[in-house]
Amino acid sequence: MTPEQIIKRPIALTEKAARLKELNQVVFEVDTKANKIEIKEAVEALFDVKVKDVRTANFRGKPKRMGRKIALRRSWKKAVVTLRDGFDIQFFDESEE
Repeated sequence: MTPEQIIKRPIALTEKAARLKELNQVVFEVDTKANKIEIKEAVEALFDVKVKDVRTANFRGKPKRMGRKIALRRSWKKAVVTLRDGFDIQFFDESEE
């Protein structure tokens, strides 16, 4: 898999992700088949940073009602990436705060 296929999107708009940003950690949605080593290499390749640690969590899809029928939301995987000191990833213009 290429780094673009492993890292699907950043999750930066949640309160927890904002708190983790202060601890030099970044949250991504990643491919469900990717392991920690692949995630580390993909982040280092895409964002030109050094990764200290990677933690992952799998989320199973929840059943939700869609009209009369019950549908299943998709399952997904989250990775919390801790960056080494001196490295940072900026997704949005944070000067507006």
